[in-house]
Amino acid sequence: MTSSSAPSTTDTDLVVRPLAGPGELDLFLGLTYSLDHELADDLATGRRVPAWMWVALDGDRLLGRLAWWTNAAGAAPLALDFFDLAPELSAERRAEVGLRLLETATAAVVPAGAKRPEFGRFLPADWRDVPETRASLESLFAVLEKSGARPLVERLRLEWRPGTPVPEPTGRLEFRPVRDREDLLALMTPVMEGTLDGHGQADLASGLSLREAAELHYDEELAHFSSPREWWRIAQLPESGEPVGFVVPARNNYHPIIAYLGVLPAHRGHGYIDDILAEGTRILAAADVPRIRAATDLGNVPMAASFARTGYVTFERAINYVWDAPGASGS
Repeated sequence: MTSSSAPSTTDTDLVVRPLAGPGELDLFLGLTYSLDHELADDLATGRRVPAWMWVALDGDRLLGRLAWWTNAAGAAPLALDFFDLAPELSAERRAEVGLRLLETATAAVVPAGAKRPEFGRFLPADWRDVPETRASLESLFAVLEKSGARPLVERLRLEWRPGTPVPEPTGRLEFRPVRDREDLLALMTPVMEGTLDGHGQADLASGLSLREAAELHYDEELAHFSSPREWWRIAQLPESGEPVGFVVPARNNYHPIIAYLGVLPAHRGHGYIDDILAEGTRILAAADVPRIRAATDLGNVPMAASFARTGYVTFERAINYVWDAPGASGS
């Protein structure tokens, strides 16, 4: 069915509501996205709840859906990571349905006066080059912007696959395990200076100090990994033991990952990034993982180049939108 022949839907026909329970998952799966296969387990583990999974319906016809996610049962929603509209809808109708769905669901899920969780979307690596894909995604982005959101950053999603050669140690650096939270935060703090990471830049622009931004990153992400802390490494010069940087190999709820890598400002520009990334990759490869995932901002050219040299391939992109003001809305 083309958009020109699709039946029209009036606002009075449109029903916007959360799922009644896990038994309505099949209804939610009436539209598709690359994370669909994770939904059942997310519901079973409490990373999603039906009250955070919303649909827009015209009778039994699914016109749109969205959902929030969190990292642990009982926690507040951390990210809006599903937002899909029926592809047969006209551009005008996509805008109308999308905004009503987004604003109605947000008003019910996000407490009044609270900042909206960030929106994240995985994209095909060539999404700008395929006209139909680009038009569909840009219509979603337009709805987000109408609601008061702005694009924060576009990222490369990367993957190392078993069988890919891992560079041997060069001997330029030695590595030791991270001792404790303070041991790592003492290095994460100076790494925030001059960061090319869009989220880090946004934290600093919001008024956080270097230390506060580092603590936020540690407490909101690194502290939640259940994988061995013994994997985390600090890189140092062999002669003096002076720290150069660090890498955090880990496993999140879904994949083995390179969660974080940093080089101290005084040691940037010497190619140490490759040695540190290779060490993190070796640690995970030795654990016989099926893959290693990573991501870096499109604008972080040095990090992207290091991943490429270490054998990682770009398989997707991702984009993040943020609402800067609590309750921001253009509707």
